Amino acid sequence: MSIEVDILHDKLLTEGRRVVLEEMAALQRTAERIDGQFAAAVEMMASANKVVVSGIGKSGLIGRKIAATLVSTGTSAVFLHPVEALHGDIGIIESGDCALFLSKSGNTAELLKLIPPVRTRGIRVISVLGAVDSPLAALSDIVLDASIEREACPLNAAPMSSTTVALVLGDALAAALIRMKNFTIGQFAARHPLGQLGRNISLCVRETMHGGEYLPVVAPDASFREALIESTRKGLGCVCVVDNWGELQGIITDGDVRRALQQHEEITSLKAADVCTLRPVTVAPEALLGEALSLMENREKQISVLPVVDSYNRCVGVIRVHDIVRIGL
Repeated sequence: MSIEVDILHDKLLTEGRRVVLEEMAALQRTAERIDGQFAAAVEMMASANKVVVSGIGKSGLIGRKIAATLVSTGTSAVFLHPVEALHGDIGIIESGDCALFLSKSGNTAELLKLIPPVRTRGIRVISVLGAVDSPLAALSDIVLDASIEREACPLNAAPMSSTTVALVLGDALAAALIRMKNFTIGQFAARHPLGQLGRNISLCVRETMHGGEYLPVVAPDASFREALIESTRKGLGCVCVVDNWGELQGIITDGDVRRALQQHEEITSLKAADVCTLRPVTVAPEALLGEALSLMENREKQISVLPVVDSYNRCVGVIRVHDIVRIGL
């Protein structure tokens, strides 16, 4: 029974890897096909009052995500269900808009029926299609090739590779629009006032750090005992080692304390400079909290506290991962 379970387990892993690799290959082929039509689509979307995204079935689900991404990154957009559009919702389309249609076959009846009323409003159409020689392609102003060799589905039936390609093309359009419009992180933050994204890109280190009288500091020639007392008194699990001008020389964390105790039988003669981590990773007070968190996490050995230094390398505070977690980042 154990052997049979192991064999099944290996087959499942193989199947999972096959799907990922096949979809990666489909994306690679898509990247190689990106040409002037893509640039023209970006320019059209940038000049439009808003982008009306439409599709049905799985293409519709991908379309909803693309519309949401566009809106959050500075391009006015809305998703329009093609059936509901033909029963009154088409009124949302106005002069100066452009349409972004998604279809694997390029023969989606609901989208084809939507073309005439869209055209009567003077709306230009960009289509992301799995078949560039289809009826919908012939009726579009710009066609982006989202064709695939086959679906990653073992039955070659369920949309997998095709939806991935369409989704990534949508991301590529949104990213190009960000560049073209010089959309800033501040503008992005304004669109995400709540939740993790908003806190990540709207709060800065200065607003969360421990500074002033709460900042644990000692001189390089302070004794190890004095450093421990200062760390304990301020209760932040660290103490910054600074010179007479306030410039950061190093930091003593709980880990440094443990290492010192392991390496030295006699600790009474140790100075703060003997124990501290020299040239520690630091962060600026105006840095965003997301940047601070990234500095702590994206390292071979994660760290839990950062000294905050100004442009003159003067220590003005410390920020801990606990401080960032406490506000829900």
